[in-house]
Amino acid sequence: MSGIKLINVTEEIVKGLVSFLLHGVEYQTFCHCEQCEMDVNAIVLNVLPARYVTSDETRDAVFKQMSTPEYLEEINKQIIRALHIVKQYPKHL
Repeated sequence: MSGIKLINVTEEIVKGLVSFLLHGVEYQTFCHCEQCEMDVNAIVLNVLPARYVTSDETRDAVFKQMSTPEYLEEINKQIIRALHIVKQYPKHL
């Protein structure tokens, strides 16, 4: 098997930011179960464009391109929207 792999850089960024936000002070009262966290990730990833790459080197370059203040602001906006949706309609109950 070759060392080629399929990586969605958007997914990596979103999962990291969702996890970071959920464990922060602002969202202490939000449910931290795996189902709610994954629902937030899914909602956000269905809105943002996927950025697939096939190597770690390309991943690093795309990660840097996507780490602009404007793009990170858009991701955060979508995460906050998704948090409100999941809080209002949790699936874990």
